[in-house]
Order: sequence, then C-alpha cells, then structure tokens
Amino acid sequence: MEVKINSVHFSADEKLVEFVNKKVNKLDTFFDGIIKAEVTLKVAKPEAANNKVAELKLSIPAADNLFAKKQADSFEEALDLAIDAVKKQMDKFKEKLKAK
Repeated sequence: MEVKINSVHFSADEKLVEFVNKKVNKLDTFFDGIIKAEVTLKVAKPEAANNKVAELKLSIPAADNLFAKKQADSFEEALDLAIDAVKKQMDKFKEKLKAK
C-alpha cells in the first residue's frame, strides 16, 4: 500500500511520519487490497486547544474512497480517531460485499 502524508503549513517531524506510517499500514490487516492511503495533517486554529486535524482517505478497489476527518489535541490522537472511523466504514463495506 502506498502511503502519502501531507502536512499543511508545517513540516512533520520524523517521529510523526513514522507513527502515521505504522498506524496506516496496520489497516492492511483489516482489509486486503487497499491501494493507497492519503493522510493530511493540519492545524485548524493555532491559538485554540483541540486544534490538530487528521484526514484519512483510503482508495480501495470496487468502491469509492473511504474518508474520515477527525480533530483532537494531538495529531496522534486525531489520527487514531480517524483510523477507528475508517475501520467502521470498512466493516460496513465488507458486510455489503458478503451480502452480494
């Protein structure tokens, strides 16, 4: 799976990039055939708390993209929330495939 990380208006440090890659690559265990994952990290309002935004977009075959956007105090927390949301979407998608 190809993982693309975009950090908007800041440069992500190596720890954050490693964290994102590790977490996103684990999604392969839940669903085979993920083509590409796009992660966008940005700061919503620099002066406010709870201002880190993580967007996760997965390209999977035979469907539209799965997308989640979450906001939290840290990028790691926001990414974890987005991954949980995408896992739920994957479960629903798998149920639809089984029903066919």
